[in-house]
Amino acid sequence: MHNLNFKKDFLPHLAAIAIFCLVTVLFFAPVFFEGKTLPQHDIMQWEGGAKELIDYRAKTGEEGLWTNSMFSGMPGYLVDVQFSGDLLKYLHRAYGLFLIYPMMTIFISCLSFYILLLSMGVRSWLAIAGGLAYGLTAFSVIGIMAGHNAKISAVSTMPLVLAGIHYAFKGKKMWGFVITAIGLAIHLRPNHLQITYYLVLIVAAYGVAQLVLAIKEKTLSDFIKTGALLVVAALLAVGANFGKLMTTMEYSKYSTRGKSELTQMGEAKSGLDKDYAFQYSNGIFEPLFLIIPNFYGGSAREDLGDNSNLEAALKKNGANRQQIKQQVEAAPAYWGNQPLTAPYYAGAIIVFLFVLGMIILDNKYRVWIGGVVLFALVLSWGSNFSLNYFIFDYLPGYNKFRSVTFAIIVVVFGMILAGFLGLEKLLSSDFNKPTQKKFMIAVGSVAGFTLLCAVFAGMGSYRGAVDAQLANYPEWYLTALRADRASLLRMDALRSLIFILLFVGVLWALIKNKLSKPVAYGLLVLFVFVDLFGVAKRFINSDTFVRKSRQSEFQLTEADQVILKDKDPNYRVMNLLNPFNDAKTSYHHKSIGGYHGAKLGRYQELIERCIAPEQGRIIAALQGGSYDFGDIGVLNMLNTKYFIFGASANAVLPNTSANGNAWFVSDVREVGSADEEINELSQINTKEIAVIDETKFSLSDQVPAANGTIQLVTYKPNYLKYESSNSGDGLAVFSEVYYPKGWTATIDGEEAAILRANYVLRAMEVPAGDHVIEFKFQPQSYVLGNTVTLIVNILLIVLLIGTIGLSVMRKGESSVA
Repeated sequence: MHNLNFKKDFLPHLAAIAIFCLVTVLFFAPVFFEGKTLPQHDIMQWEGGAKELIDYRAKTGEEGLWTNSMFSGMPGYLVDVQFSGDLLKYLHRAYGLFLIYPMMTIFISCLSFYILLLSMGVRSWLAIAGGLAYGLTAFSVIGIMAGHNAKISAVSTMPLVLAGIHYAFKGKKMWGFVITAIGLAIHLRPNHLQITYYLVLIVAAYGVAQLVLAIKEKTLSDFIKTGALLVVAALLAVGANFGKLMTTMEYSKYSTRGKSELTQMGEAKSGLDKDYAFQYSNGIFEPLFLIIPNFYGGSAREDLGDNSNLEAALKKNGANRQQIKQQVEAAPAYWGNQPLTAPYYAGAIIVFLFVLGMIILDNKYRVWIGGVVLFALVLSWGSNFSLNYFIFDYLPGYNKFRSVTFAIIVVVFGMILAGFLGLEKLLSSDFNKPTQKKFMIAVGSVAGFTLLCAVFAGMGSYRGAVDAQLANYPEWYLTALRADRASLLRMDALRSLIFILLFVGVLWALIKNKLSKPVAYGLLVLFVFVDLFGVAKRFINSDTFVRKSRQSEFQLTEADQVILKDKDPNYRVMNLLNPFNDAKTSYHHKSIGGYHGAKLGRYQELIERCIAPEQGRIIAALQGGSYDFGDIGVLNMLNTKYFIFGASANAVLPNTSANGNAWFVSDVREVGSADEEINELSQINTKEIAVIDETKFSLSDQVPAANGTIQLVTYKPNYLKYESSNSGDGLAVFSEVYYPKGWTATIDGEEAAILRANYVLRAMEVPAGDHVIEFKFQPQSYVLGNTVTLIVNILLIVLLIGTIGLSVMRKGESSVA
């Protein structure tokens, strides 16, 4: 073991950390230095939906676990539930240098990919460029802008996991084991299983490559031992997140990701609907935005800048300054087939390096990286490539995820990895004629493509799906817009060409010893940074940040104030304006709607089959001047006491026909399937009749036939207390969503069975007399999950400390020797 040298062994790594930190702070300077924030759409929605759980935790110090603020009630596992055993959150923050979240995910992305490239033998100064390329990819920047914090947090640690695995296979088993276990544990913390699924695809491809290599080199025994060691590391990572994963897996069976009991064409469906999953699908040529960001016009709301064709046309046709500003700064420049998008630019230099890598790398890298990149590219095409329908049906677990365009992160990952492995090989080998030829092929193909795009940009039609929404716009507007789309492509193609040529020029000078290594490496890093930083700033710039507090998004409106005068502990509100993509209503009220990608499956079916039609009838009635809500049985059984259609006081419509918190019914209709149950629900008076699936729940012969009352006297998210009084045995229906896991009920302290009625509600047989009825939500999945999480978190931290200590001791012994 050689003596440690500061310049060689420490300085590059310290420089990498400093550069990554500086870039992160520079990119988000208004957050770090001006106290501003990013107005992230999805985070705003999350704050609305999570408010009840956050308030309950602040007030009691306990976890609510269930929230009634969205979709009439749902488990809080994927909304806002904390696990006291999650000690790795402190390690996660330390790994991100305690930078502000989610901005620290950019730093972590850079550092993680830097470590991955080092593990694979790439020299540190090139690895810095690779880290910047991964951290500043448009996928991460756009994700943060949109508020997809969990997704980008999971993306940021993908390279760290692969680095640990690679270290293990290359003989550094102790550190490989620890890095894999802790890297994967931190990766799983955000609980974004779609990104984890993509990570599994990458690891599987790498694993197959290692298996093939082991068979060829006759080292299969070592492969099996290393694989077994890594399986243990993965189990520890899962154990460190056992609570989150256990509750999520439990819930997924009952969410929109689970199997529906309703039949379609005679067969119950499982997973997401294909049309929903493939709603966002890249066109076949659309991934060319990886090299030319505005190949398809950029984003759905693009700033055309000064002197655009559209600006000139608007001026010519008499538009005022404000109209011109509004049109030009948010022009529908995107002309692909998706309803909404933004280009996930990987970098012109990165695409060049990827092509170079695919040409000069050995098969042990080229085949598995190229294979996983191609497969992910196919997945991103979604509905535009027929093979994806087969993949969706038969690739295990794949039908649980939507937005298949997210698979492009695997493409970006593979491109950067292959690119810098190829660059390292180029600089480490003789630049002989065969190598020169391969180098020139890469330059000619990639640079030539961008040149052709610039030269022939005027030949496209530039007509896209969004143009159908512009049918009422004058022809001069469309002509100018399409000219700007062509101009965007031309200018970005030239931009990409310039960066490629600059990078290639410095690389050539380095190889030919025309530039010193420090200068050349510095320039290579700089070009990668400027290329990606420039495009990233198109999405998040100084104008993006705001001073106003997020709380101002949820300021009480006059409508809210009117409703909140009602001191009933539990009733619901329906915002008639886009209720199922709005969680702002949930901030102050218990809402019929909300904003969440994994609501309960039965509730989604209720929305589609019952609530949406009733919403349509309400709107039609209001337009006709009617305010009678007596015929909306489903919304009434959900105790919808108020409808709102605006912010003013007169936009509140009280509903005196709501069924209340609970009621006794006089009749029960027993049915034999979910289809019969939901069909019957649309035809009954929910105040008098309950529908129960007799194949799932059984009733005694005496029920119903009772007159009585039930009053809610205590409300908490996870606890409900009622007082009932009825003259005879009866069936009570509660305006609370039924969930089969975790809820228990008692009558006067004695356990009672919870039934499901009216497709989504709870019901209970209540004997005659006066009683106290209590519901408690105490899921064993949370209790057990939290305990396991704590134990494994402690184990992982001890393992990390022990490994560091052992490494220091060994280095000390080696230096003494």
